[in-house]
Amino acid sequence: MPTAAAPIISSVQKLVLYETRARYFLVGSNHAETKYRVLKIDRTEPKDLVIIDDRHVYTQQEVRELLGRLDLGNRTKMGQKGSAGLFRAVSAFGVVGFVRFLEGYYIVLITKRRKMADIGGHAIYKIEDTNMIYIPNDSVRVTHPDEARYLRIFQNVDLSSNFYFSFSYVLSYSYDLSHSLQYNLTVLRMPLEMLKSETTQTRQESFDIFEDEGLITQGGSGVFGICSEPYMKYVWNGELLDIIKNTVHRDWLLYIIHGFCGQSKLLIYGRPVYVTLIARRSSKFAGTRFLKRGANCEGDVANEVETEQILCDASVMSFTAGSYSSYVQVRGSVPLYWSQDISTMMPKPPITLDQADPFAHVAALHFDQMLQRFGSPIIILNLVKEREKRKHERILSEELVAAVTYLNQFLPPEHTIIYIPWDMAKYTKSKLCNVLDRLNVIAESVVKKTGFFVNRPDSYCSILRPDEKWNELGGCVIPTGRLQTGVLRTNCVDCLDRTNTAQFMVGKCALAYQLYSLGLIDKPNLQFDTDAVRLFEELYEDHGDTLSLQYGGSQLVHRVKTYRKIAPWTQHSKDIMQTLSRYYSNAFSDADRQDSINLFLGVFHPTEGKPHLWELPTDFYLHHKNTMRLLPTRRSYTHWWTPEVIKHLPLPYDEVICAANLKKLIVKKFHKYEEEIDIHNEFFRPYELSSFDDTFCLAMTSSARDFMPKTVGIDPSPFTVRKPDETGKSVLGNKSNREEAVLQRKTAASAPPPPSEEAVSSSSEDDSGTDREEEGSVSQRSTPVKMTDTGDSAKVTENVVQPMKEVYGINLSDGLSEEDFSIYSRFVQLGQSQHKQDRSSQQLCSRCPDGVIKLTPISAFSQDNIYEVQPPRVDRKSTEIFQAHIQASQGIMQPLGKEDLSMYREYIRNRYL
Repeated sequence: MPTAAAPIISSVQKLVLYETRARYFLVGSNHAETKYRVLKIDRTEPKDLVIIDDRHVYTQQEVRELLGRLDLGNRTKMGQKGSAGLFRAVSAFGVVGFVRFLEGYYIVLITKRRKMADIGGHAIYKIEDTNMIYIPNDSVRVTHPDEARYLRIFQNVDLSSNFYFSFSYVLSYSYDLSHSLQYNLTVLRMPLEMLKSETTQTRQESFDIFEDEGLITQGGSGVFGICSEPYMKYVWNGELLDIIKNTVHRDWLLYIIHGFCGQSKLLIYGRPVYVTLIARRSSKFAGTRFLKRGANCEGDVANEVETEQILCDASVMSFTAGSYSSYVQVRGSVPLYWSQDISTMMPKPPITLDQADPFAHVAALHFDQMLQRFGSPIIILNLVKEREKRKHERILSEELVAAVTYLNQFLPPEHTIIYIPWDMAKYTKSKLCNVLDRLNVIAESVVKKTGFFVNRPDSYCSILRPDEKWNELGGCVIPTGRLQTGVLRTNCVDCLDRTNTAQFMVGKCALAYQLYSLGLIDKPNLQFDTDAVRLFEELYEDHGDTLSLQYGGSQLVHRVKTYRKIAPWTQHSKDIMQTLSRYYSNAFSDADRQDSINLFLGVFHPTEGKPHLWELPTDFYLHHKNTMRLLPTRRSYTHWWTPEVIKHLPLPYDEVICAANLKKLIVKKFHKYEEEIDIHNEFFRPYELSSFDDTFCLAMTSSARDFMPKTVGIDPSPFTVRKPDETGKSVLGNKSNREEAVLQRKTAASAPPPPSEEAVSSSSEDDSGTDREEEGSVSQRSTPVKMTDTGDSAKVTENVVQPMKEVYGINLSDGLSEEDFSIYSRFVQLGQSQHKQDRSSQQLCSRCPDGVIKLTPISAFSQDNIYEVQPPRVDRKSTEIFQAHIQASQGIMQPLGKEDLSMYREYIRNRYL
């Protein structure tokens, strides 16, 4: 009987494309190159895509023989060695998809990747480079004059800019990037009885005669492997893979997300804790700043991003044995029909409500989606201005209040939408108010209502010493931990600067609760100017810069330091430059970017005889389907929610175990030694040579290396408040050194550089104009040695001999204090008592007869301590193994069991068959 469920790892992680005149052969293998699959792509069809997948798993020897026969059979003359019939076209790491404009199909391959994060042993990669290959042969190609222009528009979507995938996710892999950590671990905790009822018929997917052999007879060695369907709202290549989804094996399908991914290491007295930030940008109603505002007719809003912060104890990798916690929040445009006309060339175009919606139909669809994915309560933090001389942003606030008030009157009182209006711009201008203090109060109330996810029950210390804030925490408490129910939805007008600062404050509050739940701090509270908060703030600034570049065309204008009012005067000029950059991008380049996004996502399909993409006056009709055809009957104006969703609140319906959700899972039964479920081999890869220089965990940002002061004697805790001149970043000196450090610390988001000694608390946009990143380098931040010129040589010589106090933390020439001397005296007395006990025990043992040992109790402790050690108890199974080992040395062999025979058969099949 299987005893556990495990995520399924794909068997297609490396690809090689081979070419003949008539066909392409795409050969995919796992990382160990022990299992192979082959796709055959026809090149003789000018406009149709013909792909054949035999769904057979090949060995390395079988693939070599197959390629040899193809090479021999495609030569121009039999036996001629000079002209090869099979060419190796390109090596890749995955298939982004297939696309067609007006001629034949193209295949898009990932040719370069970079590791960005680890979650439970599952690697997350960023796409560094791609290759787009035309499939039909030149002899059958039918040319079209507009094909090149469509190709150029499609390639304007830079796939090397913040697109992520994982060899551990979605249908073909073991960690789903489109879902939250809470969802993925909830799937793995499903009862085994339900998994057995949902096990798929694997014999239909493979011709391997060993596929199910021995699974029924081998007893407890079977393991259920699980993978789930991706959440298509956050998948960006779903349209590109749709044509082959039902034709090829699921291992070929590689879904990618767009947004941000960053990871840093928090060292707590040597204990590594990974802090990961993942942002998923919605592919529905996607676009640029002024061209995509509000919502479409299906309830999808512009600039919708789901941000998840994951905290994990890196000392234990397994999802089942490790400690993991996550918190999710959302940003998105105000869910109304509104827009801004940019033809007036004004910095702030007037806001216009395009359609009257008295029954809040669009808002109802949007909040129904949120209830299904996140549960209740849905909390809206509206940062839009409320008091203006001329109505501008206030138009949105008034309409949003009316919509929420209307929808709440039909919801049950315990599940109503919570609306929090707060004019952040007004508080920022006031000299008497502290913006972040007020945001901290809001964050505390929000986290208490939604709770957070953690996969382990409350620690014993929190039960012994309960905290008042911890007892008031919301969410759902289950035997295996806690679940987050509900979500915070933050918005301003653009959902960029103000929203990012507000999300940072909520994330900082949630991070304190996450650390407390894992037993890493004694109180759920974090203060500014600590190494932990500095590390988290830098992650959030990279996150904000990336999302701002994608939607607004520039980096953040206002940062956390701006709202703390500690940014230097030089920051104002940089804010002006970012504002001008954003205005230029919105006015001159956003239209081309919008066309590229529409073409990439399949919103627009080029068709012969119809207007081209660049001939359309607007894309409004492409994103609002109700303008092109009649939609089904509208929902009830009062019961605006999905009935199944409201029944299971406050839990999210997507995570409820029901028949509809079980259909989204693919369950398969494996031997427990199969490579598809062996995450240990996938992560550590014992079959290849590893180098410490290439190890990702050593290269990522570390609180001890990049933030902790280098002076000995200072408290190494990352939760200690530091002065600005004590931080590890303050060793960065002149401009050239800063630029050298930035080359190493820049992530995929063109993150801002570290501050200087004079401007430690400045915004991190200094000298970003000359930043470059080495191709394929690992994202890291290191502290370089400060270089000095000849004029500073005298100062350097003076500081060579450092005082003893600074080196050792104490002055050895001074006498001991009374407190230190009393501690030392007690330590000496403790040692003398130990020697007395040892001598007494020896005398007692000498009086005992041979073979009899008396253990004298010298402590009231029942567990092991420094005075006595309890011998470990050996279980029956271990005793039998030891006895069998002794008998084997004497030539007495034990009969092989079913499990041993199954293991041997599997070894022979993988090695020789």
